[in-house]
Amino acid sequence: MATQALCQSRAVVRKALTPCADLASTRLPVFIQHKRNVIPNLSSGDAAIGRQIGLPRTNDIPSSFRSFHSSPILKKKKDKGKKGGEDAATEASSKADATNVDPFDLSQLNDGIRDAVTRLKNDVSKLRSGGRFNPEALENLRVHLVKGGKETIKLGQLAQVVPKGGRIVTVLVGEEDHVKPTMSAIVASDLSLTPQQDSRNPLQLNITIPPPTKESREQTVQVAKAAAEKAANAIRNARGSVHKRLQDMQKKKLARPDDIRKAHDEMEKVQEKGQKEVKDIFEATKKALEQA
Repeated sequence: MATQALCQSRAVVRKALTPCADLASTRLPVFIQHKRNVIPNLSSGDAAIGRQIGLPRTNDIPSSFRSFHSSPILKKKKDKGKKGGEDAATEASSKADATNVDPFDLSQLNDGIRDAVTRLKNDVSKLRSGGRFNPEALENLRVHLVKGGKETIKLGQLAQVVPKGGRIVTVLVGEEDHVKPTMSAIVASDLSLTPQQDSRNPLQLNITIPPPTKESREQTVQVAKAAAEKAANAIRNARGSVHKRLQDMQKKKLARPDDIRKAHDEMEKVQEKGQKEVKDIFEATKKALEQA
């Protein structure tokens, strides 16, 4: 009886240990795969085995083991064209700054003098001198194509001015509709000229240049004097801009006081030289007009 009970007990023990033996021989699933930090879902069979040994379900995986992903940080490419423009602007700004801190840079004054003298020479060249008439005086007149209109056009674009020798000048108008406006512009000018329409060619205007009188000479001299004063004012304005820049540099202590003083003296010398050139041009023009 005791032997039979012992055998039954052994059978129960073997039956209880059988699942454990089977489980030990069974390959457990890989719970965590190290491929891109992704944890795969367990199959139904693997899940059953996991429950038998007390593994947590995939839904209950701690947050520290859950999958995650990251996006690369993309940097916007720089616009080469914009960069080139910024570089050019920076370079120009650097040059401007270099000019502003150099007290001996008188380029602004020199440019102003050159422009003023060039304009003066051009103006006096259009005046009558030595009994001769400059065709440009006619070509530069403004013509109103529409009576009472504000729009004007240069006479030289509508007609051709041809000196015929002596005191005769011919104006050949391109279109018949422009003949009367051209005649009106010549009569209204301060040249004291009276155009006559040619009897054989309606597009041709004949102008007789009157000999210079004392009054006409004086009037022309006044025109030359006004042009000279305009040039002198332009030089003074250019000098004033440079003087203001030097004062600003002295106030901000961008240069040594001694350098600013020397630059100021040099500025005055350049300005005086420009004014003398303007005066010489006017005196030469005045002499030629009075002897005409």
